[in-house]
Amino acid sequence: MNDKKRLMMGNEAVARGLCEAGCSFVSSYPGTPSTEITEFAAKNVYAEWAPNEKVAVEAAIGASLAGARAFSGMKHVGLNVAADPLFTAAYTGVNGALVIAVADDPGCHSSQNEQDSRHYAEAMKLPMLEPSDSQECLDYTKAAFELSERFDTPVLLRLSTRVSHSRSAVSAGEAIRPTLREYGKNPAKFVMVPAAARVRHAALEERLAEIGFECETGELNRVEWGTDRKLGVITSGISYQTAREALGDSVSYCKLGMVYPLPVEPLRELAATVDEIWVIEELDDFIETHCKKHGIKVRGKAELSPLGEYTVPQLREAVLGVKTEEPLAFLANNVPPRPPALCPGCPHLGTFGVIKKLGLTVMGDIGCYTLGASPPLSAMDMCVCMGASVSSLHGFLKARPDWSDRTVAVIGDSTFMHSGLTGLMNIVYNQSPATVMILDNSITGMTGHQPNPGTGVTLTGSEVAALDLETVCRALGVKRVVTADPRDTQGLEAALKEELAAAEPSVVIVRRACALLEGKV
Repeated sequence: MNDKKRLMMGNEAVARGLCEAGCSFVSSYPGTPSTEITEFAAKNVYAEWAPNEKVAVEAAIGASLAGARAFSGMKHVGLNVAADPLFTAAYTGVNGALVIAVADDPGCHSSQNEQDSRHYAEAMKLPMLEPSDSQECLDYTKAAFELSERFDTPVLLRLSTRVSHSRSAVSAGEAIRPTLREYGKNPAKFVMVPAAARVRHAALEERLAEIGFECETGELNRVEWGTDRKLGVITSGISYQTAREALGDSVSYCKLGMVYPLPVEPLRELAATVDEIWVIEELDDFIETHCKKHGIKVRGKAELSPLGEYTVPQLREAVLGVKTEEPLAFLANNVPPRPPALCPGCPHLGTFGVIKKLGLTVMGDIGCYTLGASPPLSAMDMCVCMGASVSSLHGFLKARPDWSDRTVAVIGDSTFMHSGLTGLMNIVYNQSPATVMILDNSITGMTGHQPNPGTGVTLTGSEVAALDLETVCRALGVKRVVTADPRDTQGLEAALKEELAAAEPSVVIVRRACALLEGKV
């Protein structure tokens, strides 16, 4: 590929970085705003969708152990699911490089929380890089692979909605041919029984100190001196772009590309030169706390919000005392709100119509059907995380057994395969008369129609055996498994009434392909 610049989405640039880093294995679970990384990567690198993020990371760990350069991508809440293997992979280190991209979502554009993933880097003691535009998405991805092998560690790449989905100019290089590092048995390094883990923890601390020296002297962190040395800003990621637009070139910036471990000397250099320093970072006071720990006087969260994304007018007013109107403020104040809604013809409309008619209490889950909570349906009582509907239904009915005839769990097919299976197993094992509704629309709908184990096709288009939900539910011990069509609302209503009246676990599979797929499958 020539080096002529072209516009790239941040996620596409990360995928390009995988090619240029010689990555040969990608396993992810789709989650906005990270999904497109794996979709773009699949055009040039072997890539697959895993049933959930934990499985994806474990598969990538296996590929790394075999000597391949491996990658896994997910959104911020997906990192919660993947945390278990990653905490221990920090101890074992790697063979082939291992890079994990996590896309945060300040502002909750498509998420149930605004979790700040930088805390995971600190807790896991893993290096984390944070690009601020598409060129850095490519460059930092390549740098992450190099750091991974040089320091024998998994590396985290932190994105955000604006970086992932914005487009900026990128000069791409050449893809390189993937190679395998030699594999040899090394149980002392990779088998984390307590005796080995204690030794590896010590190795982790030594490695972290070496990486700390790298972040002090390397090129990922830099000071950009302004024309006026009165004001300095410490920032990273998309906040760097917002700050530069808001405050201009007169301000000096310490731009952090590695956000864990954090440097000290570049910050002290800035503090010794300017009169006042602001830390501008979205969500938590992660960098600000680090500065104060090292005696660097800064301003930040006392004047800036820990909520959502920053805007240019917001920063100008807080830092410079200059009040300007927010862009599109007139539209925001004068255009009627238009919240997201289920698509016309969506099969979930029939399902929630029946649920509302019956006046059921609903333990909800993550997916298109979460929109069943919105008016005029208003047919959902709870939604926490992937798979929580099934497990929460069990707990709810153990606390209120007399509500078993009017309470259900609602979960999608992909979400059920992600993390609903174990919840259903728990219902059977601990015997609650729970009715679980699996809304099977034959695709992973909310994130853009990605295939899953139930679709019979992989990310690369290979035809495979499709997971059969009825067979799986029966194998887990559920004796009452029925299938209904959401367009046959009378049949669905009758099936629901019958299963709710049963004094044992039951599953109602409500099956109808996503309306946007009709004619395509």
